[in-house]
Amino acid sequence: MVKKALLLLCGWACVALGLIGAFLPLLPTTPFLLLASACFMRGSPRINNWLLNHPRFGPILQNWHHHRAVSRNVKRRASIMIVASFTLSIYLVPLLWHKIMLLTMLVVLLIWFHRLPERDHPTA
Repeated sequence: MVKKALLLLCGWACVALGLIGAFLPLLPTTPFLLLASACFMRGSPRINNWLLNHPRFGPILQNWHHHRAVSRNVKRRASIMIVASFTLSIYLVPLLWHKIMLLTMLVVLLIWFHRLPERDHPTA
C-alpha cells in the first residue's frame, strides 16, 4: 500500500514537472512523462491509461513504449534544450575541470540521444 502511494506521488510529481517543462525551455518534458508513465504502470494502470491516451502527451509516450523511438521534432527540440542548458552550465561554473566534465557529459548525452531511433507518430 505504501509502495503504491509512493509510486502515485512520484508519478504525479513527474507529470507536474513535465507540464512545467512544456512551457519552460530548460526543463525537459519527455523524460518526466516517461518516468510518470513508469510509476503509473506499477501504481495505477488506470492513470497510466489516461496518460497514454492524453491528446498532447500520449503520442510521445506511445511512440516510446511501442517503438523505443522519438519523433524527429522531439529529438530536435530536446537537442536544442540540451545544448542550451549545458552551454549555460559550462559558462557559469568557475572551475576548468567542471567545464571539461560538463562538456564530456554533453558529448556523451548527445551521442546516446542521437542514436535513438526516429519514428514520427501520426498526427491525428
